[in-house]
Amino acid sequence: MIESDSTDTKPVRASEQLAWAALDAFAREQLSTVLGAQFDATAPMTVEQFPGGHSNLTYLLRFGAQEFVMRRPPFGPVPPKAHDMAREYRILAAVHPVFPLAPRPFVLCEDTSIIGATFYLMERRRGLVVRDSEPPELFEQPAQRRRASVAMVDALASLHAVDISAHGLAALGKPAGFVARQVRGWTDRWHGSQTSDLSEMDALAAWLDARLPLEPRRPTLVHGDFKLDNVMLDARDVGRIVAVFDWEMSAVGDPLVDLGILLCYWVHIATGTQRDAVTSVTNRAGWFTRAELLERYGARTDFDLSNITFYEVFAVFKLAVVLQQIFYRYRRGQTDDPRFAMLDERVKWLARIGTTLAEIA
Repeated sequence: MIESDSTDTKPVRASEQLAWAALDAFAREQLSTVLGAQFDATAPMTVEQFPGGHSNLTYLLRFGAQEFVMRRPPFGPVPPKAHDMAREYRILAAVHPVFPLAPRPFVLCEDTSIIGATFYLMERRRGLVVRDSEPPELFEQPAQRRRASVAMVDALASLHAVDISAHGLAALGKPAGFVARQVRGWTDRWHGSQTSDLSEMDALAAWLDARLPLEPRRPTLVHGDFKLDNVMLDARDVGRIVAVFDWEMSAVGDPLVDLGILLCYWVHIATGTQRDAVTSVTNRAGWFTRAELLERYGARTDFDLSNITFYEVFAVFKLAVVLQQIFYRYRRGQTDDPRFAMLDERVKWLARIGTTLAEIA
């Protein structure tokens, strides 16, 4: 295995090395079958790692001039039904033809003898992913930030406009009771990953369960983690999105769950003083305000947003649980990524944000 270099990747972390020879043989055979003469089966495989994100592991595989993205779960035990790469692959296979911003998947491997876990390969897309700092195309450019804001909201509205019945996508989930299952499922995950008592989280779980919304007028595709660093902007035109990533938590259900998640990252945690992958840059001049975001989305979808605070509280609660699960794995020695060492403090911070939102609802 040869390591290459790329502008948005880094060498593979020592603790996240894989069985490269087995992966090389499998990927070469399967990609040759899927792509035929379009794939150069004689080129050596080079590997790097996408360093962003806190959950699933994402690698870049290069065969000559061709690049593919590989996703697998994190190392160590994971919560039931979490990090389901087979499900994410099947969602992409279903969604890509009707929502082309979802990358095309090529190969699924459920044989865990290859690299120790289920994984899949998908197409590589190129562009800008904005995390805790802005690229030159956006830095100190309010007008360009505004264009990117419009593109984000419009992409979400377009996803929610996909006719799930006409395209046979209803089978991707059970829309009836979706929000109730989400609230109870994430509450269970909280209890299963706690490392200390945190009364604010228990109170938020009770608050959500007591205020479950009515079923949506029209169920839609739900991305499940729609936020700025899960989209890719066109480097030549930041007012255009070229990809939406991380479909692991996608389903069919209430579209306002996605809007709540977007608001959580965009508004409620963007003001954090600690700059890391949890916070955002969207509190800077030019990025949409909460009111502008809601106005644009409401105009594009005509959905009733009067109860949006419920979805914002749920999104903050869910993010806190996600981080707690990662900290739980770190505490148990299942990952040694130093970024995770203080995530318990971030969970407490999110619990305070959620509590404040619930109090003013």
